[in-house]
Amino acid sequence: MGIESEKDLSESKKDKHHHKLSEQIEKLTAEKDEVFAKLQRVSADYMNYQKRSARQISESVAYEKEWVIKSLLPVLDNFEHSLCGAEKIEDAESLRKAVKMIYDQFLAVLKNHGIEQISSVGGKFDPVCHEAMMNRSEPDKEDCVILDEFQKGYRLGEKVLRPARVIVNKLPVPASEPALEQNPPDEQNDTDGQPKADEPENGD
Repeated sequence: MGIESEKDLSESKKDKHHHKLSEQIEKLTAEKDEVFAKLQRVSADYMNYQKRSARQISESVAYEKEWVIKSLLPVLDNFEHSLCGAEKIEDAESLRKAVKMIYDQFLAVLKNHGIEQISSVGGKFDPVCHEAMMNRSEPDKEDCVILDEFQKGYRLGEKVLRPARVIVNKLPVPASEPALEQNPPDEQNDTDGQPKADEPENGD
């Protein structure tokens, strides 16, 4: 009787232990399924974010292109009007004024987009935004001053889109003066620089 009771007690403990392990396994399985479901949702959200970001970037680029093109259309219209009216213009000054007006309008459009011309003539040469095409020497101006401009440069904010091609003033380097040669001391002079008197001969 005692042996059977111990056996039943041992089996009961095993059953409880197995039941406890089963509960832990079920709990871990449920947690695993929950974590896996969250990972699937995060992965799906990230994929949707990537698609949405790519679409937004594409739409933004298309919008910027559209904005730039629309801002240039009035300039193109003025060119067309000037060409149509060129036959009626009798003097060159009127034509020059018309072209200058379109040129100023185009610069204004570029400025609205953050693009500006690089200042050159009269300023100091800067290798970041200037490209020296040749040197010229004008003594009445400072060294490394820009004298003339072949082609204008442009910058977008702090970024140089195209450096200005310029002529730079280059003054000649002055030749160094030769050192003055010191004459050797005249043996006929005394320490005061006066000629030595003839020494009397012995016996006089």
